[in-house]
Amino acid sequence: MVDIYELLPRERSPVDYRNLVSDPRIDQEGLRQLGQNPFPFVRSAVARSPLADATTLAAVSLDGLDRWTRNSILISIARHHNADRSTLLGVLRKTCALLNQPDERPFAAALALARRTELSEIEVLDLIDQPNASRRMARGVRRALAGREPR
Repeated sequence: MVDIYELLPRERSPVDYRNLVSDPRIDQEGLRQLGQNPFPFVRSAVARSPLADATTLAAVSLDGLDRWTRNSILISIARHHNADRSTLLGVLRKTCALLNQPDERPFAAALALARRTELSEIEVLDLIDQPNASRRMARGVRRALAGREPR
């Protein structure tokens, strides 16, 4: 395990944490630590990092984020090539929960999940039954499901 504080400069700024996400010396444990970082843009960088594995993606914290950043991270994880079924189910649960809140609009995350063949049609269709799912989102989810490549 690499200690992230050994990789950071002694006089560090928030940007140094974000830059550490793409450092070739960082390991998954270091990425998981950065996924809990208080700076939202660092967590976003971890969610988009091609180095992040499924466990790291699942560990990215959504706590204390504004809705735009939270939705952006959910989209990034839902689209990530290393996201496995378990990770995608976690994003699905969070997206369903957000669709039950009046001021949340995780529609792009729902569409990204609908494109993932790791999730069954029935699991994804649960999204459109949520109270704040729009008709436009429901159409997009159905269209994405219809356009999936068979497994």
